[in-house]
Amino acid sequence: MAGHSKWANIKHKKGAADKKKAKIFSRITKEIIVAVKSAGPDMETNTRLRAAIIAAKAANMPNSNVERAIKKAAGDTDTSTYEEIVYEGYGPEGVAVLVETLTDNRNRTAGEVRLLFDRTGGNMANSGAVTWMFHRKSRFVVTGENATEDKLLEIVIEAGAEEIDEADDMAEVWGPPEAFEEISKALEAAGIVPEEAGLARAPENYIEIKDADTAKKIMRLIEKLEDQDDVQAVYANFDIADEIMEAVSEE
Repeated sequence: MAGHSKWANIKHKKGAADKKKAKIFSRITKEIIVAVKSAGPDMETNTRLRAAIIAAKAANMPNSNVERAIKKAAGDTDTSTYEEIVYEGYGPEGVAVLVETLTDNRNRTAGEVRLLFDRTGGNMANSGAVTWMFHRKSRFVVTGENATEDKLLEIVIEAGAEEIDEADDMAEVWGPPEAFEEISKALEAAGIVPEEAGLARAPENYIEIKDADTAKKIMRLIEKLEDQDDVQAVYANFDIADEIMEAVSEE
């Protein structure tokens, strides 16, 4: 998974550099609203809301924005209705792609996602075509001095973490979905604030990408999908060698 982790690290750095705060805040606000409407405003009992608030802190989203979104959703003053839809497809070399969306217009979102697949060398697939390749996991991204496997293992292993992927100054902590709360609390007790946290989808296996041209096409597809306004997350089962990933990212 080295190449895939390298891509996660590159995305993290690019996201910080791009400062697309408005789009990030919009996505987090949507997630907070859906989380509150589905399971209430108490983050101690609402795992999804807890994850959204952690994401808000990592993005430096003002507390006032978070509180406003919670109050609107809890008080039923927010009239927006978001539908959760997952789109599936394939990228270059048959890479499986899963796209999670929150939308108030499924026809618009479906059309835009399909167009992005078509324009970047991929194609949409029927429901169920690739979902089975991905498994729900708790995922935490830690950066800086705490982003080492040795240090994190001591903190999260007893909380249920299963795997730690380390790349440069970033580490991804993975565990079963039911361990999200315990891992979150273990990191909090250790004074570690994750850059990202939530329930993600981890692929069962990976397709190895061996040339730079194909790597560019895949990265372009993922980036275009992630830029779509209704998209919350994109997952894919590619593995790109570090040297190819490094070369491509520097262009």
